[in-house]
Amino acid sequence: MRIQKYKNRIAAIVETTPERVFLYWKGRVALYAVLKAMGVGEEDEVIIPAFTCVVVPNAIIYLGAKPVYVDISPDTYNMDISKLESAITPRTKVIICQNTFGLSSNLEQITEFARKHTLFTVEDCTHGFGGYYKGKPNGSFCDAAFYSTQWNKPYSTGIGGFLVVNNKSLLESVKALEHEKIKPGLLDNITLIMLLFLREYLINKHTYYFFINLYRILSKKNLIIGSTQGDEMSDIKIPINYFKEMSFVQIVAGIKRLKKLKQVNYLRKKNAKDYTAFLKANNKKFVRESLFDDHLFLKYPILVRDRELFFSNARKNKIILGDWFISPLYPIKENLCLWFYDKDLHTNSVEASKKMLNLPTDIEDNRKIKRFLKDNLDLIE
Repeated sequence: MRIQKYKNRIAAIVETTPERVFLYWKGRVALYAVLKAMGVGEEDEVIIPAFTCVVVPNAIIYLGAKPVYVDISPDTYNMDISKLESAITPRTKVIICQNTFGLSSNLEQITEFARKHTLFTVEDCTHGFGGYYKGKPNGSFCDAAFYSTQWNKPYSTGIGGFLVVNNKSLLESVKALEHEKIKPGLLDNITLIMLLFLREYLINKHTYYFFINLYRILSKKNLIIGSTQGDEMSDIKIPINYFKEMSFVQIVAGIKRLKKLKQVNYLRKKNAKDYTAFLKANNKKFVRESLFDDHLFLKYPILVRDRELFFSNARKNKIILGDWFISPLYPIKENLCLWFYDKDLHTNSVEASKKMLNLPTDIEDNRKIKRFLKDNLDLIE
């Protein structure tokens, strides 16, 4: 009953039918599922942006395929459309397009390239649930779209994700994989309940950095359920129990938090406009208004000259900043070649990652943030 209720609410937001919505333990598992349904396997290639999270190439590599990276445009932090077609080879099977920080771009051109070369397309909407592009919900333009409901996503179920299938020809293949999903255990559910409680009642501007650092350390050591586990950051072998279904704890949390999504997204868009106006008035790099297009600003990207100093100043002032993507293959900082990544080929992505930080957008009052930015203007590009 709750599963259907959750699917109904998701479907209403992305303007599809519940039968096209599939629930998973994490968003990356949804990506893995749809790639498998598309027949991705040994010797195939999947094109992705060169400015992304390591879990995206992981899902590709776990199927025996190879990720092929395309550098980003420094204006949108999304794939540079002028470099896309040259990345297509006879082995290419799928193009994944990403709405970085909730901003989509060039989806018409990408899907046109895909049709021209008879390729599948997948929209990475892990940052963009609830936003729109060209009057249509994020996730509407490609054969399928996957979403994340982990910490700091448009809405959170602790961890979690789902898939929306737009291409009817893929539905049966995705449904056939449902019986392969692993059921979460009792310990999984208890841990999630505890983490959701901590997040809601104990994490605030005073405790944020302590808890986030502790959480990342424990996740890396596989001592707690994390957004990214240690073996996902150190190896390219598929983790045990990777292909897991969504638990009842996540479903209950999702139904509850979806009620607030419209209100929170309103704040995100309002704060993004305020940040843009402030940065523009001070001759700093800002997200151009022409790129807004009713997007969801999950985070607002800024570039800084001395990131360590900027971060240190933020902590002292109890300002919560995001560190997506301080590495072009976040959060991996070394041995990127293990994921077939060559830094020399993707200079825009690498340079952006050296200076990238993000401002919070889901806050009621941004005046303290703007005062902090004003006090640190000399560090902002």
